[in-house]
Amino acid sequence: MKPLAVLNKSINHQVIVELKGKRGYRGILDGYDPHMNLVLKNAEEIQDNDVRRKLDSIIVRGDNVIYISP
Repeated sequence: MKPLAVLNKSINHQVIVELKGKRGYRGILDGYDPHMNLVLKNAEEIQDNDVRRKLDSIIVRGDNVIYISP
């Protein structure tokens, strides 16, 4: 299965996004584009396995993404 097909199936489901710099987000995938820029809603910012803050929505730049776990 192609990566964008996996993302498409993950729309409106919770995902975990690991970013460069030992940061990440957990939230509902609201949208994405071919550059892997992501829109998450009801997100939590995670750093060092601790929730740092909660966000209604956030846009994550695809260049910073290490992996996305559906």
